[in-house]
Amino acid sequence: MRTALAFGAMFTATQAAAHPGLHVHGDSGSSLGLVAGALAVVALAGVLAWARGARA
Repeated sequence: MRTALAFGAMFTATQAAAHPGLHVHGDSGSSLGLVAGALAVVALAGVLAWARGARA
């Protein structure tokens, strides 16, 4: 799970760096999309980590 959280944080930081104007201009739609995307990545990574652990 720590790996999933770390990956999600890295993804979010990467997206924020790639799109620095999202929060500055108050583009709430894009910001919400960014958050939703980050949560989806964390959830997917968590499921993959759980599946890997279940097989072991």
